[in-house]
Amino acid sequence: MKPVFAVIGGGSWATALVKILTDARQPVYWWMRDHEAVEHIRAYGHNPRYLNTVEVKLRRDHVSTNLKRLVSKADILIMAVPAAFLRAALQSLKPEELVGKKVVSAIKGMIPGENILIADYFHQFFQVPVENLAVITGPCHAEEVAMEKLSYLTIGSENAALAHQVAQALACRYIRTNPSDDIWGTEIAAVMKNIFAIASGIAHGLGYGDNFQAVLISNAIQEMEAFLQVYHPITRDIKGSAYLGDLLVTAYSQYSRNRTFGNMIGRGYSVRNAQIEMNMIAEGYYAVVCVEALREKFAVSLPITEAVYNILYRNAPPRPEMERLTKKIS
Repeated sequence: MKPVFAVIGGGSWATALVKILTDARQPVYWWMRDHEAVEHIRAYGHNPRYLNTVEVKLRRDHVSTNLKRLVSKADILIMAVPAAFLRAALQSLKPEELVGKKVVSAIKGMIPGENILIADYFHQFFQVPVENLAVITGPCHAEEVAMEKLSYLTIGSENAALAHQVAQALACRYIRTNPSDDIWGTEIAAVMKNIFAIASGIAHGLGYGDNFQAVLISNAIQEMEAFLQVYHPITRDIKGSAYLGDLLVTAYSQYSRNRTFGNMIGRGYSVRNAQIEMNMIAEGYYAVVCVEALREKFAVSLPITEAVYNILYRNAPPRPEMERLTKKIS
């Protein structure tokens, strides 16, 4: 018997995941906070705010704002709420309601204040055993899923059976999947690539060219590897699609909200004005605070991360800060 999935979240990535699962013919429920969006989906079969060209092929009672009911019906929960708002979204849930559930994070962020990954959050605060945890990483933009362009997902878990189960469930005509045992490494890589994409956007907004972008991203993958080796030191191929591949698409793609956010900062927008105009969450904005705190804890050199943090949180003017960064990378 197929496991029953519940996708938690109402944004573009949640919408894309619902599409993937329904196209792969998996039983799925969908929770979102917005009651009007739920009613719109029930009536018209598409999300009114995100990826509204995607046809939602779910029964009316499979889309709901009732989190407890949907969680009770599911075997595998896929979390797709921005990290900064996850605690608020799940505040009605108690640890006992997740007993026996598999929890899969599709969130590319960390819990602000706690400075921990999403998998760690569920392990520590909901007592979900590590063997019941997994993460979904890219490279995969929701917009290309909507257009059914060939995309690849990596499913990381220390439980090989769970990684294979989720990978098999998500595979469909336009989605290829790869299981991995590096749950912590793939998850932190997904966090850091958003920070590096903001740096890439800032550089573009300031007028730096492709030559510098190539140097910036080659240094970014080295920075990612250095941090991974102190955060979770195992043997891994940093050139894999879950690491380098996800970094490249997030740093260069027109669909990257983190790159877009950085580009606006480089062009002179304030952080607040950039957030208002985008009307979407750039996970790297919140993640850089967590990674900067961990950088200090582990005493590791992360010059790109530090530059982004200085610009976003210490009000460092982007141009001189990026100029200083150009002298630290090569």
